[in-house]
Amino acid sequence: SRNTLEMIRNAGIEPHVVEYLKTPPSRTLLKQLIARMGISVRDVLRQKGTPFHELGLGNQELSDDELLDSMTAHPILINRPIVVTPSGVRLCRPSEQVMDLLPPQRGVFIKEDGEKV
Repeated sequence: SRNTLEMIRNAGIEPHVVEYLKTPPSRTLLKQLIARMGISVRDVLRQKGTPFHELGLGNQELSDDELLDSMTAHPILINRPIVVTPSGVRLCRPSEQVMDLLPPQRGVFIKEDGEKV
């Protein structure tokens, strides 16, 4: 998430950041964002460091509506960062995914791990 944020800034944009744990998206907004990304609800479901297993969310029988209900009740289950620009919406994992949504970078960007982008 930090790398994505810095790549956005390196493109000359100061983003509006939504702290999703403090201000979680509504169920309706989350559903709209997922539809705009063109991916499944399950693709946005975060497992690591969440109550994913305790809630039984690995059960493939669960519907998208049930998964959305869980994500709304437990926002930590929402994978991030989700970036919204006039060019589209994307779950930026890995962080380089954001590059397709941005104008050219203003210079070389070096990620936290030292990798040049």
